[in-house]
Amino acid sequence: MKVPITEYLCIELDTEQWECRECGRVLGSARQNYKEGLLVHARDPREIHRPLLDPTLYEYTYSPDPNWCAILEFYCPGCGTLVETEYTVPGHLPIHDIEIDVDALKKRWEGMSEYPADRGNLPAPRLRTDDRRH
Repeated sequence: MKVPITEYLCIELDTEQWECRECGRVLGSARQNYKEGLLVHARDPREIHRPLLDPTLYEYTYSPDPNWCAILEFYCPGCGTLVETEYTVPGHLPIHDIEIDVDALKKRWEGMSEYPADRGNLPAPRLRTDDRRH
C-alpha cells in the first residue's frame, strides 16, 4: 500500500521504497534519505535572489553570497518534478529532513487496503479554540 508523505513523495509499504507520486518512479529505500534517489541541481543564489543594489558599487547587495549560501533543487529522475528545494551552506551534504519509522508506519496502516483518497471517512482535525484576544 502506498502512503503519501509529502505532496510529491509516498512510501510503498510492501517494498519499503520511496516513490514519486507523479510518475511512480522508485527513489530508494524508505529507511534512507529520499534525496539520494533524486537528481540535484545546485543553483547560484544570485540567480534566484537578484541583487537589489549594483554589485559594482556595493559589497553587500541584499543577495545571498554564494560563498555562504547554496540552493539545491531536487528533481524526480523519472518525470522531472521538483520535489524539494533546500538552502544550505556550500559543500554540505543534502539535509536528511524526513526520517520515517517504517516499522511503526507499517503497523499503523496494518489491515487497511488503501489510503482513502477523499479523506471523507477520516476524523476531522481538532481545532484549538480559546478566549484569548490579542
